[in-house]
Amino acid sequence: MDPFLLKTLHVAGVIALFTSLGVLLAECSPTCKKRATVLHGISLLLIAGIGFAMLRPPMGQHWWEAKVAIWFYLGAVPVLAKHTAIPRPLLLVLSLLAGATAAYLGMAKPF
Repeated sequence: MDPFLLKTLHVAGVIALFTSLGVLLAECSPTCKKRATVLHGISLLLIAGIGFAMLRPPMGQHWWEAKVAIWFYLGAVPVLAKHTAIPRPLLLVLSLLAGATAAYLGMAKPF
């Protein structure tokens, strides 16, 4: 597949993920939260599937493993928000920092 198309779809998945996180961390109706949860799951699958499609062997570099760990954290954010394990404003800041770190790792591939 065209690498430009894959990158575009990957970024669209990230935009959808952070849109859903914004809705889930805000106070809204149960119907709204259900739709945001569905969007969250679909965008996580889109990000992971396309991310692995863009990953080229050899996979001797380890930056992508750190991105998978960030992906798992971003997948757990709705659970953390629901059980109020971490205050929502702090959860929002941590999620934005995780997203910025994932973007840095994907562009710079430092290790």
